[in-house]
Amino acid sequence: MNRRTKIIAVGVAVLLAAGATAPAMATDDGPARSGADRAGIAREAAALTGTAMLARPAGDHVTVSFDAHLDAKDNDNPLNAHGTFRFSHYVGDWGGKAEAEVDCLITGGKVAVVSGVITKADRDLKDAVGKRVGVSVHDLGKQDRLGYSWAALGLPQETPDDLPRCISSAPFEKTKPGSGTFRVLPWEPQR
Repeated sequence: MNRRTKIIAVGVAVLLAAGATAPAMATDDGPARSGADRAGIAREAAALTGTAMLARPAGDHVTVSFDAHLDAKDNDNPLNAHGTFRFSHYVGDWGGKAEAEVDCLITGGKVAVVSGVITKADRDLKDAVGKRVGVSVHDLGKQDRLGYSWAALGLPQETPDDLPRCISSAPFEKTKPGSGTFRVLPWEPQR
C-alpha cells in the first residue's frame, strides 16, 4: 500500500468514526438524527445525568446527582425508567444524604421530571426510606435550575405515601455556578 492510499484509508476511517459520534444533523428527508442513529444504533429514549450544588446561602450545602435513563425499547413507557438519583443537604448540625431508585423519567426539550423511591438515607433523612420523591431539572447550560416534590410538602420523610410517579415542583432553585451541570436528553414519544 503506497503512502497516498494509507492517507486516504486513515482519512476514511476518521470520517466513519466521527460520523458515529457526530452531533445530530437535519436532513432533507426528516428530523435531526444523531450519529448513533445514522450508524444504526438506537439512542436511549431519555436521560437525566450530572451533578451540581444548589446556590444557597453560606453554610447551607445541597448537592444533587442524577443517573436516570429510559431505554430505547421502553420509549412508550416512562415508568420503565431506571437508575438512581442522590441528594444531600447539610446546614449546621442538621443534615443527611439519600439515594432513590428511579421509577419514572419524562423529559421534554431541556426539562426533566424524575421520581423514585428512597432506598438509602442517613442522619436526619433516615425516616425518608420508602418514600417516593420527585425532582425537576431545567438544563440551561452554565446555571441549571432544580425543583423537588417536598418543596411544598415539608421534608422528604413528610411526603404522603400516595405521591404519584413523575411529580415535582417547578424548577425554582438555581445551581451554584461552576459546581457542575445537569444534562437532559429529550424524550421523543411515538405518536
